[in-house]
Amino acid sequence: MTVSGTGDDSTSTGLLDAVRAADPAAWERLVDLYGRLVLFWCRRAGLGESDRSDVVQEVFRTVYCRLETFRKDRPEDSFRAWLRTVTRHKIIDHCRSEGRHAAADGGSEAVRQLQQVADPDSAESEAGDDPSAERMVLLSRALELVRGEFEPRTWQAFWRTAADGVPTHVVAEELGMSDVAIRKARSRVFRRLRDCFVDPDELDAMLD
Repeated sequence: MTVSGTGDDSTSTGLLDAVRAADPAAWERLVDLYGRLVLFWCRRAGLGESDRSDVVQEVFRTVYCRLETFRKDRPEDSFRAWLRTVTRHKIIDHCRSEGRHAAADGGSEAVRQLQQVADPDSAESEAGDDPSAERMVLLSRALELVRGEFEPRTWQAFWRTAADGVPTHVVAEELGMSDVAIRKARSRVFRRLRDCFVDPDELDAMLD
């Protein structure tokens, strides 16, 4: 799925600031979007469904308690990278715990899973990351979350121009709208998508 950008440089509404201010709706939005990414990492680590559920809960418990430690001091710093590190540690903790139980029971599945998880501090771990795939997981989930907020024609104007790559004037004729209305509809959806991300430049990177 490829979505082309609009050139809109509007900034985020400050999702993290709202979460830090104990806004329940902001916390729900954060978990709704980034929970899908944590599940993606858990599946890549080979965790089963019940294990994934346990790890996701532990990850967001840690995020809630330690969010103040996240800082964006450098341009390359991102919430996604910070969350990835938290998730890796929780996966390792979970596998080690299960491994101790497995050793006591004579099993080896948890030990095998632990061996599949890279050391969070190693160069090999960073080499195994796939930022493009991670961003696409976020984009797909963000699209799911915001679609219901728009009228069908507004969404069609956005999707036909941004995802399908159909020229504005063609979509305007298809939908019985002006070129200006098509561009406004597309811009509205993009602004809303950017508001979903802790790091709006994550979305921008997908649109380059």
